[in-house]
Amino acid sequence: MPRILLLGGTHEAGQMAAALAEAGLDAVYSYAGRTAAPVAAPLPTRIGGFGGAAGLATWLRDNGIGHVIDATHPFAAQISRNALAACLATGVPLIALERPAWVAQDGDRWTSVGDIALAVAALPVAPATVFLAIGRQSLDAFRARPEHRYVLRLVDAPETPPLPGAAVVVDRGPFTEAGDIALMQRHGVQLVVAKNAGGSGASAKLGAARALGLPVIMVDRPALPDRHAVGTVAEVMAWLHDAKRGV
Repeated sequence: MPRILLLGGTHEAGQMAAALAEAGLDAVYSYAGRTAAPVAAPLPTRIGGFGGAAGLATWLRDNGIGHVIDATHPFAAQISRNALAACLATGVPLIALERPAWVAQDGDRWTSVGDIALAVAALPVAPATVFLAIGRQSLDAFRARPEHRYVLRLVDAPETPPLPGAAVVVDRGPFTEAGDIALMQRHGVQLVVAKNAGGSGASAKLGAARALGLPVIMVDRPALPDRHAVGTVAEVMAWLHDAKRGV
């Protein structure tokens, strides 16, 4: 089978990498390198970008890549768009390992918004303690609402708080509902802002908000072009098996 490029950085990508390694397939794991100490993968690894869709297309050709698996974060829309464009340009088949989105349950108090700017606009007028469970890349927009006190959970400890006066919790998932209830109670959280990343590793905050009766501003996923997407590692492995047989 030709060499495989796995675009990762998620819990599911780690599972995918383990399955590829266990099957003895020739694969390279690539991630953006936005965390200082990423979880090690059982595959040869590269870190950093490719230089857009054109750069990725060149990399695919130069490295003999025959299949691409996009297991990036649902909000890493640009790399997913670049991967699809590069694969169309080179004729390399692509499959996406895509987490199902979260769906509101009984007792949830969600306000769905289209992007981070709309999440900022949806914050209450009165000062509140807000848990921003959105990752470091999206925090700057909240500088426009300094009347609120923000609680941030980050994988890496920042040299200075990304938002003035913010409380920073350094931790890496998966998290538990009991742990997130305790965190929200400890900091007096009154509102949660979350991206609809899906998956189980970061869903604990939603159960905690439900248990505490807290409102959640939920940022919808960015739109992506149509692509072949599946929800499990087993489905990706079956796709690779079919490709090997020429199905």
